[in-house]
Amino acid sequence: MTSRSRDIIPDKLREILKHEGVVAIVTQNMKEPHLVNTWNSYVTITQDQRLLYPAGGMRTTEENLSKDNCVQMSFGCREVEGLRGRGAGFLIRGTASFLTSGPDFAAVKGRFPWARAAIEIRVDSATQTL
Repeated sequence: MTSRSRDIIPDKLREILKHEGVVAIVTQNMKEPHLVNTWNSYVTITQDQRLLYPAGGMRTTEENLSKDNCVQMSFGCREVEGLRGRGAGFLIRGTASFLTSGPDFAAVKGRFPWARAAIEIRVDSATQTL
């Protein structure tokens, strides 16, 4: 189910983010898709429903986003009831940018001192897949 209401981040996804799991982040370069991972616990949902997470390395991701800011992310965990039983997951589509200054970067850097940047995702759609 896709969320297009005022709350683009569904409650089920918020519930998933309360549990640890791997987040897959996909960007595109001229040759092929590029995939990196982070953790559910690293993701922050802002009041205006953007996603923020820290970037330690992610240099290829940054380079890809400078040319094409489209991004896809996959979230999941086994602890949340999904579409067919235990285990839930989402596919997020949106646009992303790297932040190296400003209040959002400062907030991410405060939680994760090793972060060289904050990645901001503006969510276009959130589709439950599991």
